Amino acid sequence: MAFLRSVTTTTKTAIAALALPAAFAFSSLSPSSPNPKPENLFFLSPSSSLLTSARFGLVKNLTQRPSSLSMDTSTSNQKPISQDNGALPEILTEFMVDMKCEGCVNSVRNKLQAVNGVKNVEVDLANQVVRILGSSPVKTMTEALEQTGRNARLIGQGIPEDFLVSAAVAEFKGPDIFGVVRFAQVNMELARIEASFSGVSPGKHGWSINEFGDLTKGAASTGKVFNPTNQGTEQEPLGDLGTLDVDEKGDAFFSGTKRKLRVADLIGRSVVLFGTEDKSDEGLTAAVIARSAGVGENYKKICTCDGTIIWESSNNDFVASKV
Repeated sequence: MAFLRSVTTTTKTAIAALALPAAFAFSSLSPSSPNPKPENLFFLSPSSSLLTSARFGLVKNLTQRPSSLSMDTSTSNQKPISQDNGALPEILTEFMVDMKCEGCVNSVRNKLQAVNGVKNVEVDLANQVVRILGSSPVKTMTEALEQTGRNARLIGQGIPEDFLVSAAVAEFKGPDIFGVVRFAQVNMELARIEASFSGVSPGKHGWSINEFGDLTKGAASTGKVFNPTNQGTEQEPLGDLGTLDVDEKGDAFFSGTKRKLRVADLIGRSVVLFGTEDKSDEGLTAAVIARSAGVGENYKKICTCDGTIIWESSNNDFVASKV
């Protein structure tokens, strides 16, 4: 039930009309397969025949060149920016929202336009889709939509154009720790990361992207921290995501960016949460990174995996909906 689904350095005013088949729109790996090899997924060029502007007219007013793409969000040692430290790069985020009339449209638009970091909002009532351009975290936008009293589900993220793989997600489904980590490609040299966890012991916890998506032994079988030879260093691997601060309720939230990280290279790997800040233990839990939908790729209202209508699903069907 994942309704979760990247940016060129020159954003055009048209969007890819590609609707990928459901079987290709999600990447999943069997936890029983040892050290599954991540998929080899490539970026599309702007001239690709797969790109067309015929379908999504409502994007025309949204896809302007984001002003924050060139901002220097890196900190020392190429780690992501810390929580609540500076604005995120602008991207498009799509929600499916249960709207019935123009009154619903106005309510949703007015609420979102008041959110800090939201630059523009377009609503497609016929498809019940709301597309938002801005730097606001998904968590903030989700809360704003829920405050209108309407059901809302994230269905896509990124800035459409040249990336075949623009977004990815790792879901932690318990039984003790629940969470979701989302990756969105901002440009060829920058990825945006948002995460939410619950059920974690209070304090500081290290977390990372690890080499493999093999969960047969939990986090212990996911290999080393992901570190392409031409990207990170031995002391600071590219996949090192730094430290999460978990509050007294066991909750942790993160939003930031990571330079040199390409979402396409992450599919089939894993996100690992450690019990210690220095990552000296084997890890508390892990989740496989799978492809999720980019903008305009996920307008279905019925899940192909079990036939559930989106508005008949419960919050339990959407793990860690806080983000």
